[in-house]
Amino acid sequence: HGRTLATLAATGQAHYHTLYQPLTPGFASFPAGDLAALKRLCADGTVAGVLIECIQGEGGVVPLDPDFAREVRDAFAQTGMGCAVLGCYLNLACEGDEEAERVREIYSAHLKFAALIGAVCVGTETPAAGGEGRACRTEAHFRLLMDRMRPLVQEAEDRGVTLAIEPVCTHILYDAAAAARMLEEQRSEQVKIILDAVNLLGPDTAGRAEEIIGDAIRLLGDRVSVLHMKDCMTAQGSVEALPCGMGDMKYEALLSFAAERNLPMTLENTA
Repeated sequence: HGRTLATLAATGQAHYHTLYQPLTPGFASFPAGDLAALKRLCADGTVAGVLIECIQGEGGVVPLDPDFAREVRDAFAQTGMGCAVLGCYLNLACEGDEEAERVREIYSAHLKFAALIGAVCVGTETPAAGGEGRACRTEAHFRLLMDRMRPLVQEAEDRGVTLAIEPVCTHILYDAAAAARMLEEQRSEQVKIILDAVNLLGPDTAGRAEEIIGDAIRLLGDRVSVLHMKDCMTAQGSVEALPCGMGDMKYEALLSFAAERNLPMTLENTA
């Protein structure tokens, strides 16, 4: 997610392309809801993945047609494809009842669409409304997050969909222990973890990557549903995220863990 060169190439909105030529090759787009166009693009067997914005957000909250979701799921099944993560990265721990209700409705639409399209999970993170960093690590922020999550967890259970939370060192769930506490409080098998090892590394943990990864696998291993994979360089207490193979990450533990549990993986920071 974000505005990397690859995501700018992926969008079908031409005005985002103008200033960034030449675009990253290998992307094609189709009109939202046009299954025939999607099938034509996938027909020759060269498509590695499909990006679908199930909730059109720039003109309001506009979900795609549920029938289209079912048709996409069937089309994926015919070609051996699937949906790994349906991302919804709005701030769950927002302040104010009106904003909380707006966010809840958008997450609810994603949970509904995930059930229809057969997604492995609806994925999100846990920033705090007041900013990022150590200011997030308060009991008040944690309690607010737990309260905001509960109606969505109930809906995930009702729909049989997984809500997967991604711990980030600058967010409310800032390490594996905080994420494990969240799982214990929510007490639902429909709540899982997206594990991004680089996102757990910050200024105070930059030199302890292997220890941090080991702790995450030990504390969260049986609840991880997806791995987000990227690399990083650590220097003078800072962490720079990079594409896989471009930094100093050691992948052995993560790859062994993924193979043992047959986990899907997504690549980040690829362009």
